[in-house]
Amino acid sequence: MTWFILCVALLIGGYFIYGKFVERIFGIKLGRQTPAHTQTDGVDYVPMSKGKVYLIQLLNIAGVGPIFGPILGALYGPAAMLWIVIGCIFAGAVHDYFSGMLSVRNGGQSVPNLAGKYLGKGAKHFMNVFAIILLLLVGVVFISAPAGLLSKLTGWDLSIFVGIIFVYYLIATIVPVDKIIGRLYPFFGALLVFMSVGLTLALIMSSEHQMLPGYEIGHFFENLNPNDMPLWPALFITIACGAISGFHATQSPLMARCIENEQNGRFVFYGAMIGEGIIALIWCALAISFFGGVEGLNAGMGGNPANVVYEASTGLLGAVGGFLAILGVIVLPITSGDTAFRSARLILSEFFKMPQTELPKRLVLALPLFAIGAVLTQVDFGVIWRYFGVANQATAVMMLWTASAYLMRHEKFHWICTVPAMFMTTVVISFMLSSTTLGAGLPMTMSTITGMIVTLAVTGLVMAKCQPSKTQIVEES
Repeated sequence: MTWFILCVALLIGGYFIYGKFVERIFGIKLGRQTPAHTQTDGVDYVPMSKGKVYLIQLLNIAGVGPIFGPILGALYGPAAMLWIVIGCIFAGAVHDYFSGMLSVRNGGQSVPNLAGKYLGKGAKHFMNVFAIILLLLVGVVFISAPAGLLSKLTGWDLSIFVGIIFVYYLIATIVPVDKIIGRLYPFFGALLVFMSVGLTLALIMSSEHQMLPGYEIGHFFENLNPNDMPLWPALFITIACGAISGFHATQSPLMARCIENEQNGRFVFYGAMIGEGIIALIWCALAISFFGGVEGLNAGMGGNPANVVYEASTGLLGAVGGFLAILGVIVLPITSGDTAFRSARLILSEFFKMPQTELPKRLVLALPLFAIGAVLTQVDFGVIWRYFGVANQATAVMMLWTASAYLMRHEKFHWICTVPAMFMTTVVISFMLSSTTLGAGLPMTMSTITGMIVTLAVTGLVMAKCQPSKTQIVEES
């Protein structure tokens, strides 16, 4: 119990202390007009209140990742909680803040254009392709996961819910952002709060279960995985959402187009990531605690995190409360899947220079995306999830280097982005080289050393390329 409360307190403290430091390094300008006011179009650029934008941002980024990822990560023991806290404060929230605020400073542009501006045209072309692939994978993952849970709850055929969610996604992708997303999300947010707070209180008050039973501080630095899975670098790929997630870089520009002033950026972008970190902590602690430790979790999960969601929700809150809690879990991927396709549409519109104020033009870009998504839903969920994990963290690496380049060019303290960029670059390369399913299957030591060498080379290239330019500083200030 004490360890869980301490972890939550650290995340909240990180928002007020480190978040304020990050904001000061970036340098907000209170009198500067945001794209929501300068480019208002009634479709994607719509001024919204700070509270509404925060809620939409939180629901946009908090898909099934901060639930399924931490449940899988919980097999490593409390070390997973340590990564959630450190990763969220010093990497994930920083990543989200800069992906949002750089978009605000650049007219609401998406991550490929930001990468192109600060890292070069090669980075832009790479991110255009990579971001679309990632968003399609996200959309498919966030159809399959909630459809599976709904099928489990009702006994109806899975294909029925896949079709229903697809139709909702299409409508939410093409209509103005404030018509469906802005109106339904407060209700979805209430379900999210009930799920998070309700399950936590139920676990604390339960006479049958104990929060993190028998764990001490030393366990936070041990690999307790019962399947002998290596902690490095797999844990940092498994737990993406909740610690750091490149998918968020594709979502932040959506709210960068709606934020009313730069002062709201820390609450909306950094704060929403802290909120997601708390959700991830809840499910990580819940998974370990409900089953009495990692051995019990491994047996109870049966290879499918959805089983943990179902068993823990109904076991702690009963049939009715469990039903509502599971609905809260279902809401998260649905509210991220709809904006994933929306983000993909906007990235394509920027690439083809096709304004999106007219419905037919939105349909021209949206329909092919959904056709490809429909095909991908036929692929095994486990395969899609693995590719999603790698693509997700690779996108995070590109966004962190983009933010680092921006700070270097402006002669600001770039290490707040450079250090997490270096760490995550090493993680992704080491994983790709060592993985037997997605990579080269090389020995871990060789993979890690190679990852570190490549990371140092990338760091040197970015630093050499991003020497401050007085002309550019004046132009962008």
